[in-house]
Amino acid sequence: MRFTILGRDPASSARVGRVETPHGSFETPAFMPVGTKAAVKAISPSQLRDAGAQVVLCNTYHLALRPGAETVAKLGGLHRFMSWDGAILTDSGGYQVFSLAHLRRVTDDGAEFRSHLDGSTVFLTPERVVDIQTQLGSDILMPLDEPSPWPCEKSDADRAAARTSAWWKRSPQPQDGRALFGIVQGATNLDLRKRCVEEIAATSPPGFSIGGLSMGEPAQALYEVVEYTSSILPNDRPRYLMGAGTPTDIVRSVLAGVDMFDCILPTRLGRNGWAFTGVGMLKVRNSRFSLDDSPLDPSCDCPCCRHFTRAYLRHCFNVEEILGLAMVSLHNLHYYGGLMKRLREAIPAGRAREILSEVESTGPPLRGRR
Repeated sequence: MRFTILGRDPASSARVGRVETPHGSFETPAFMPVGTKAAVKAISPSQLRDAGAQVVLCNTYHLALRPGAETVAKLGGLHRFMSWDGAILTDSGGYQVFSLAHLRRVTDDGAEFRSHLDGSTVFLTPERVVDIQTQLGSDILMPLDEPSPWPCEKSDADRAAARTSAWWKRSPQPQDGRALFGIVQGATNLDLRKRCVEEIAATSPPGFSIGGLSMGEPAQALYEVVEYTSSILPNDRPRYLMGAGTPTDIVRSVLAGVDMFDCILPTRLGRNGWAFTGVGMLKVRNSRFSLDDSPLDPSCDCPCCRHFTRAYLRHCFNVEEILGLAMVSLHNLHYYGGLMKRLREAIPAGRAREILSEVESTGPPLRGRR
């Protein structure tokens, strides 16, 4: 993997770059739609491309359970399996260490899970997690890590950050051109973040992930941690903020020097009838749209806005026709794709803060996560 910085914002730490992977390159800042189980819900690969997606995220934990990494490998790897010819990033299953607390036990050796499918035992070690992702064939891999819940005692965050660093040292480095990013943990404690950065940066990984955020902490705490952590990371490596993805989160983090993002918000909200627009969030089910023959967003040129009215989309949701949720999800991905493109154009011209003012005035008070 190779990362090249192509331009910078003279008024902030924002930068435009290019990440080259074994399956093509993508431009940064980049948003990665979430295809947890090797599919972005209700969206085809060609629709993803048309929406501006250049790289997608898949989930190691879920794919290891079903259909299994060995099965994916026998079928030609994730790219062939899901018919996606661009870059793929796989997370490690570390978030499940947090989210499946009732089904897991974490030790210094690794994380033991009871499968949410059949109750069978799954044991993830740093070595096993890299092996699974290697079999899946992803381009950018994540090591096993342990996020901390919010709020938590500093001693608990310290223990999780130390375990993340210890697991990192055990993680085998890919030898086939793929990239294993280091993950920085430490909850909202800046001194723990600094220690984790120093320990992982000492091994010179090809990229860095800022993990353990969007866990329920206030937005201001997220921004403080992102700005501080980004400022002490090596300047010549890509920086990935894991799971935080409101438009305001993204733009603020871009201004702090972050390059890559993922979040379920655009598709999950789309499936629930919420649309991102240039003037704020729109609730498609609202009765005031029952006779509204205008598009979701008159300024949008996505297939949903070109072909369907608010009244029709509302009807689809009311009668539970899957077309409605698919179209609003697609619209939201176009919104995110357009936002990233505008950022890439605005950064070299020093206009990225103008986009921040726009999304702050229209954005919802939401928090993201996978």
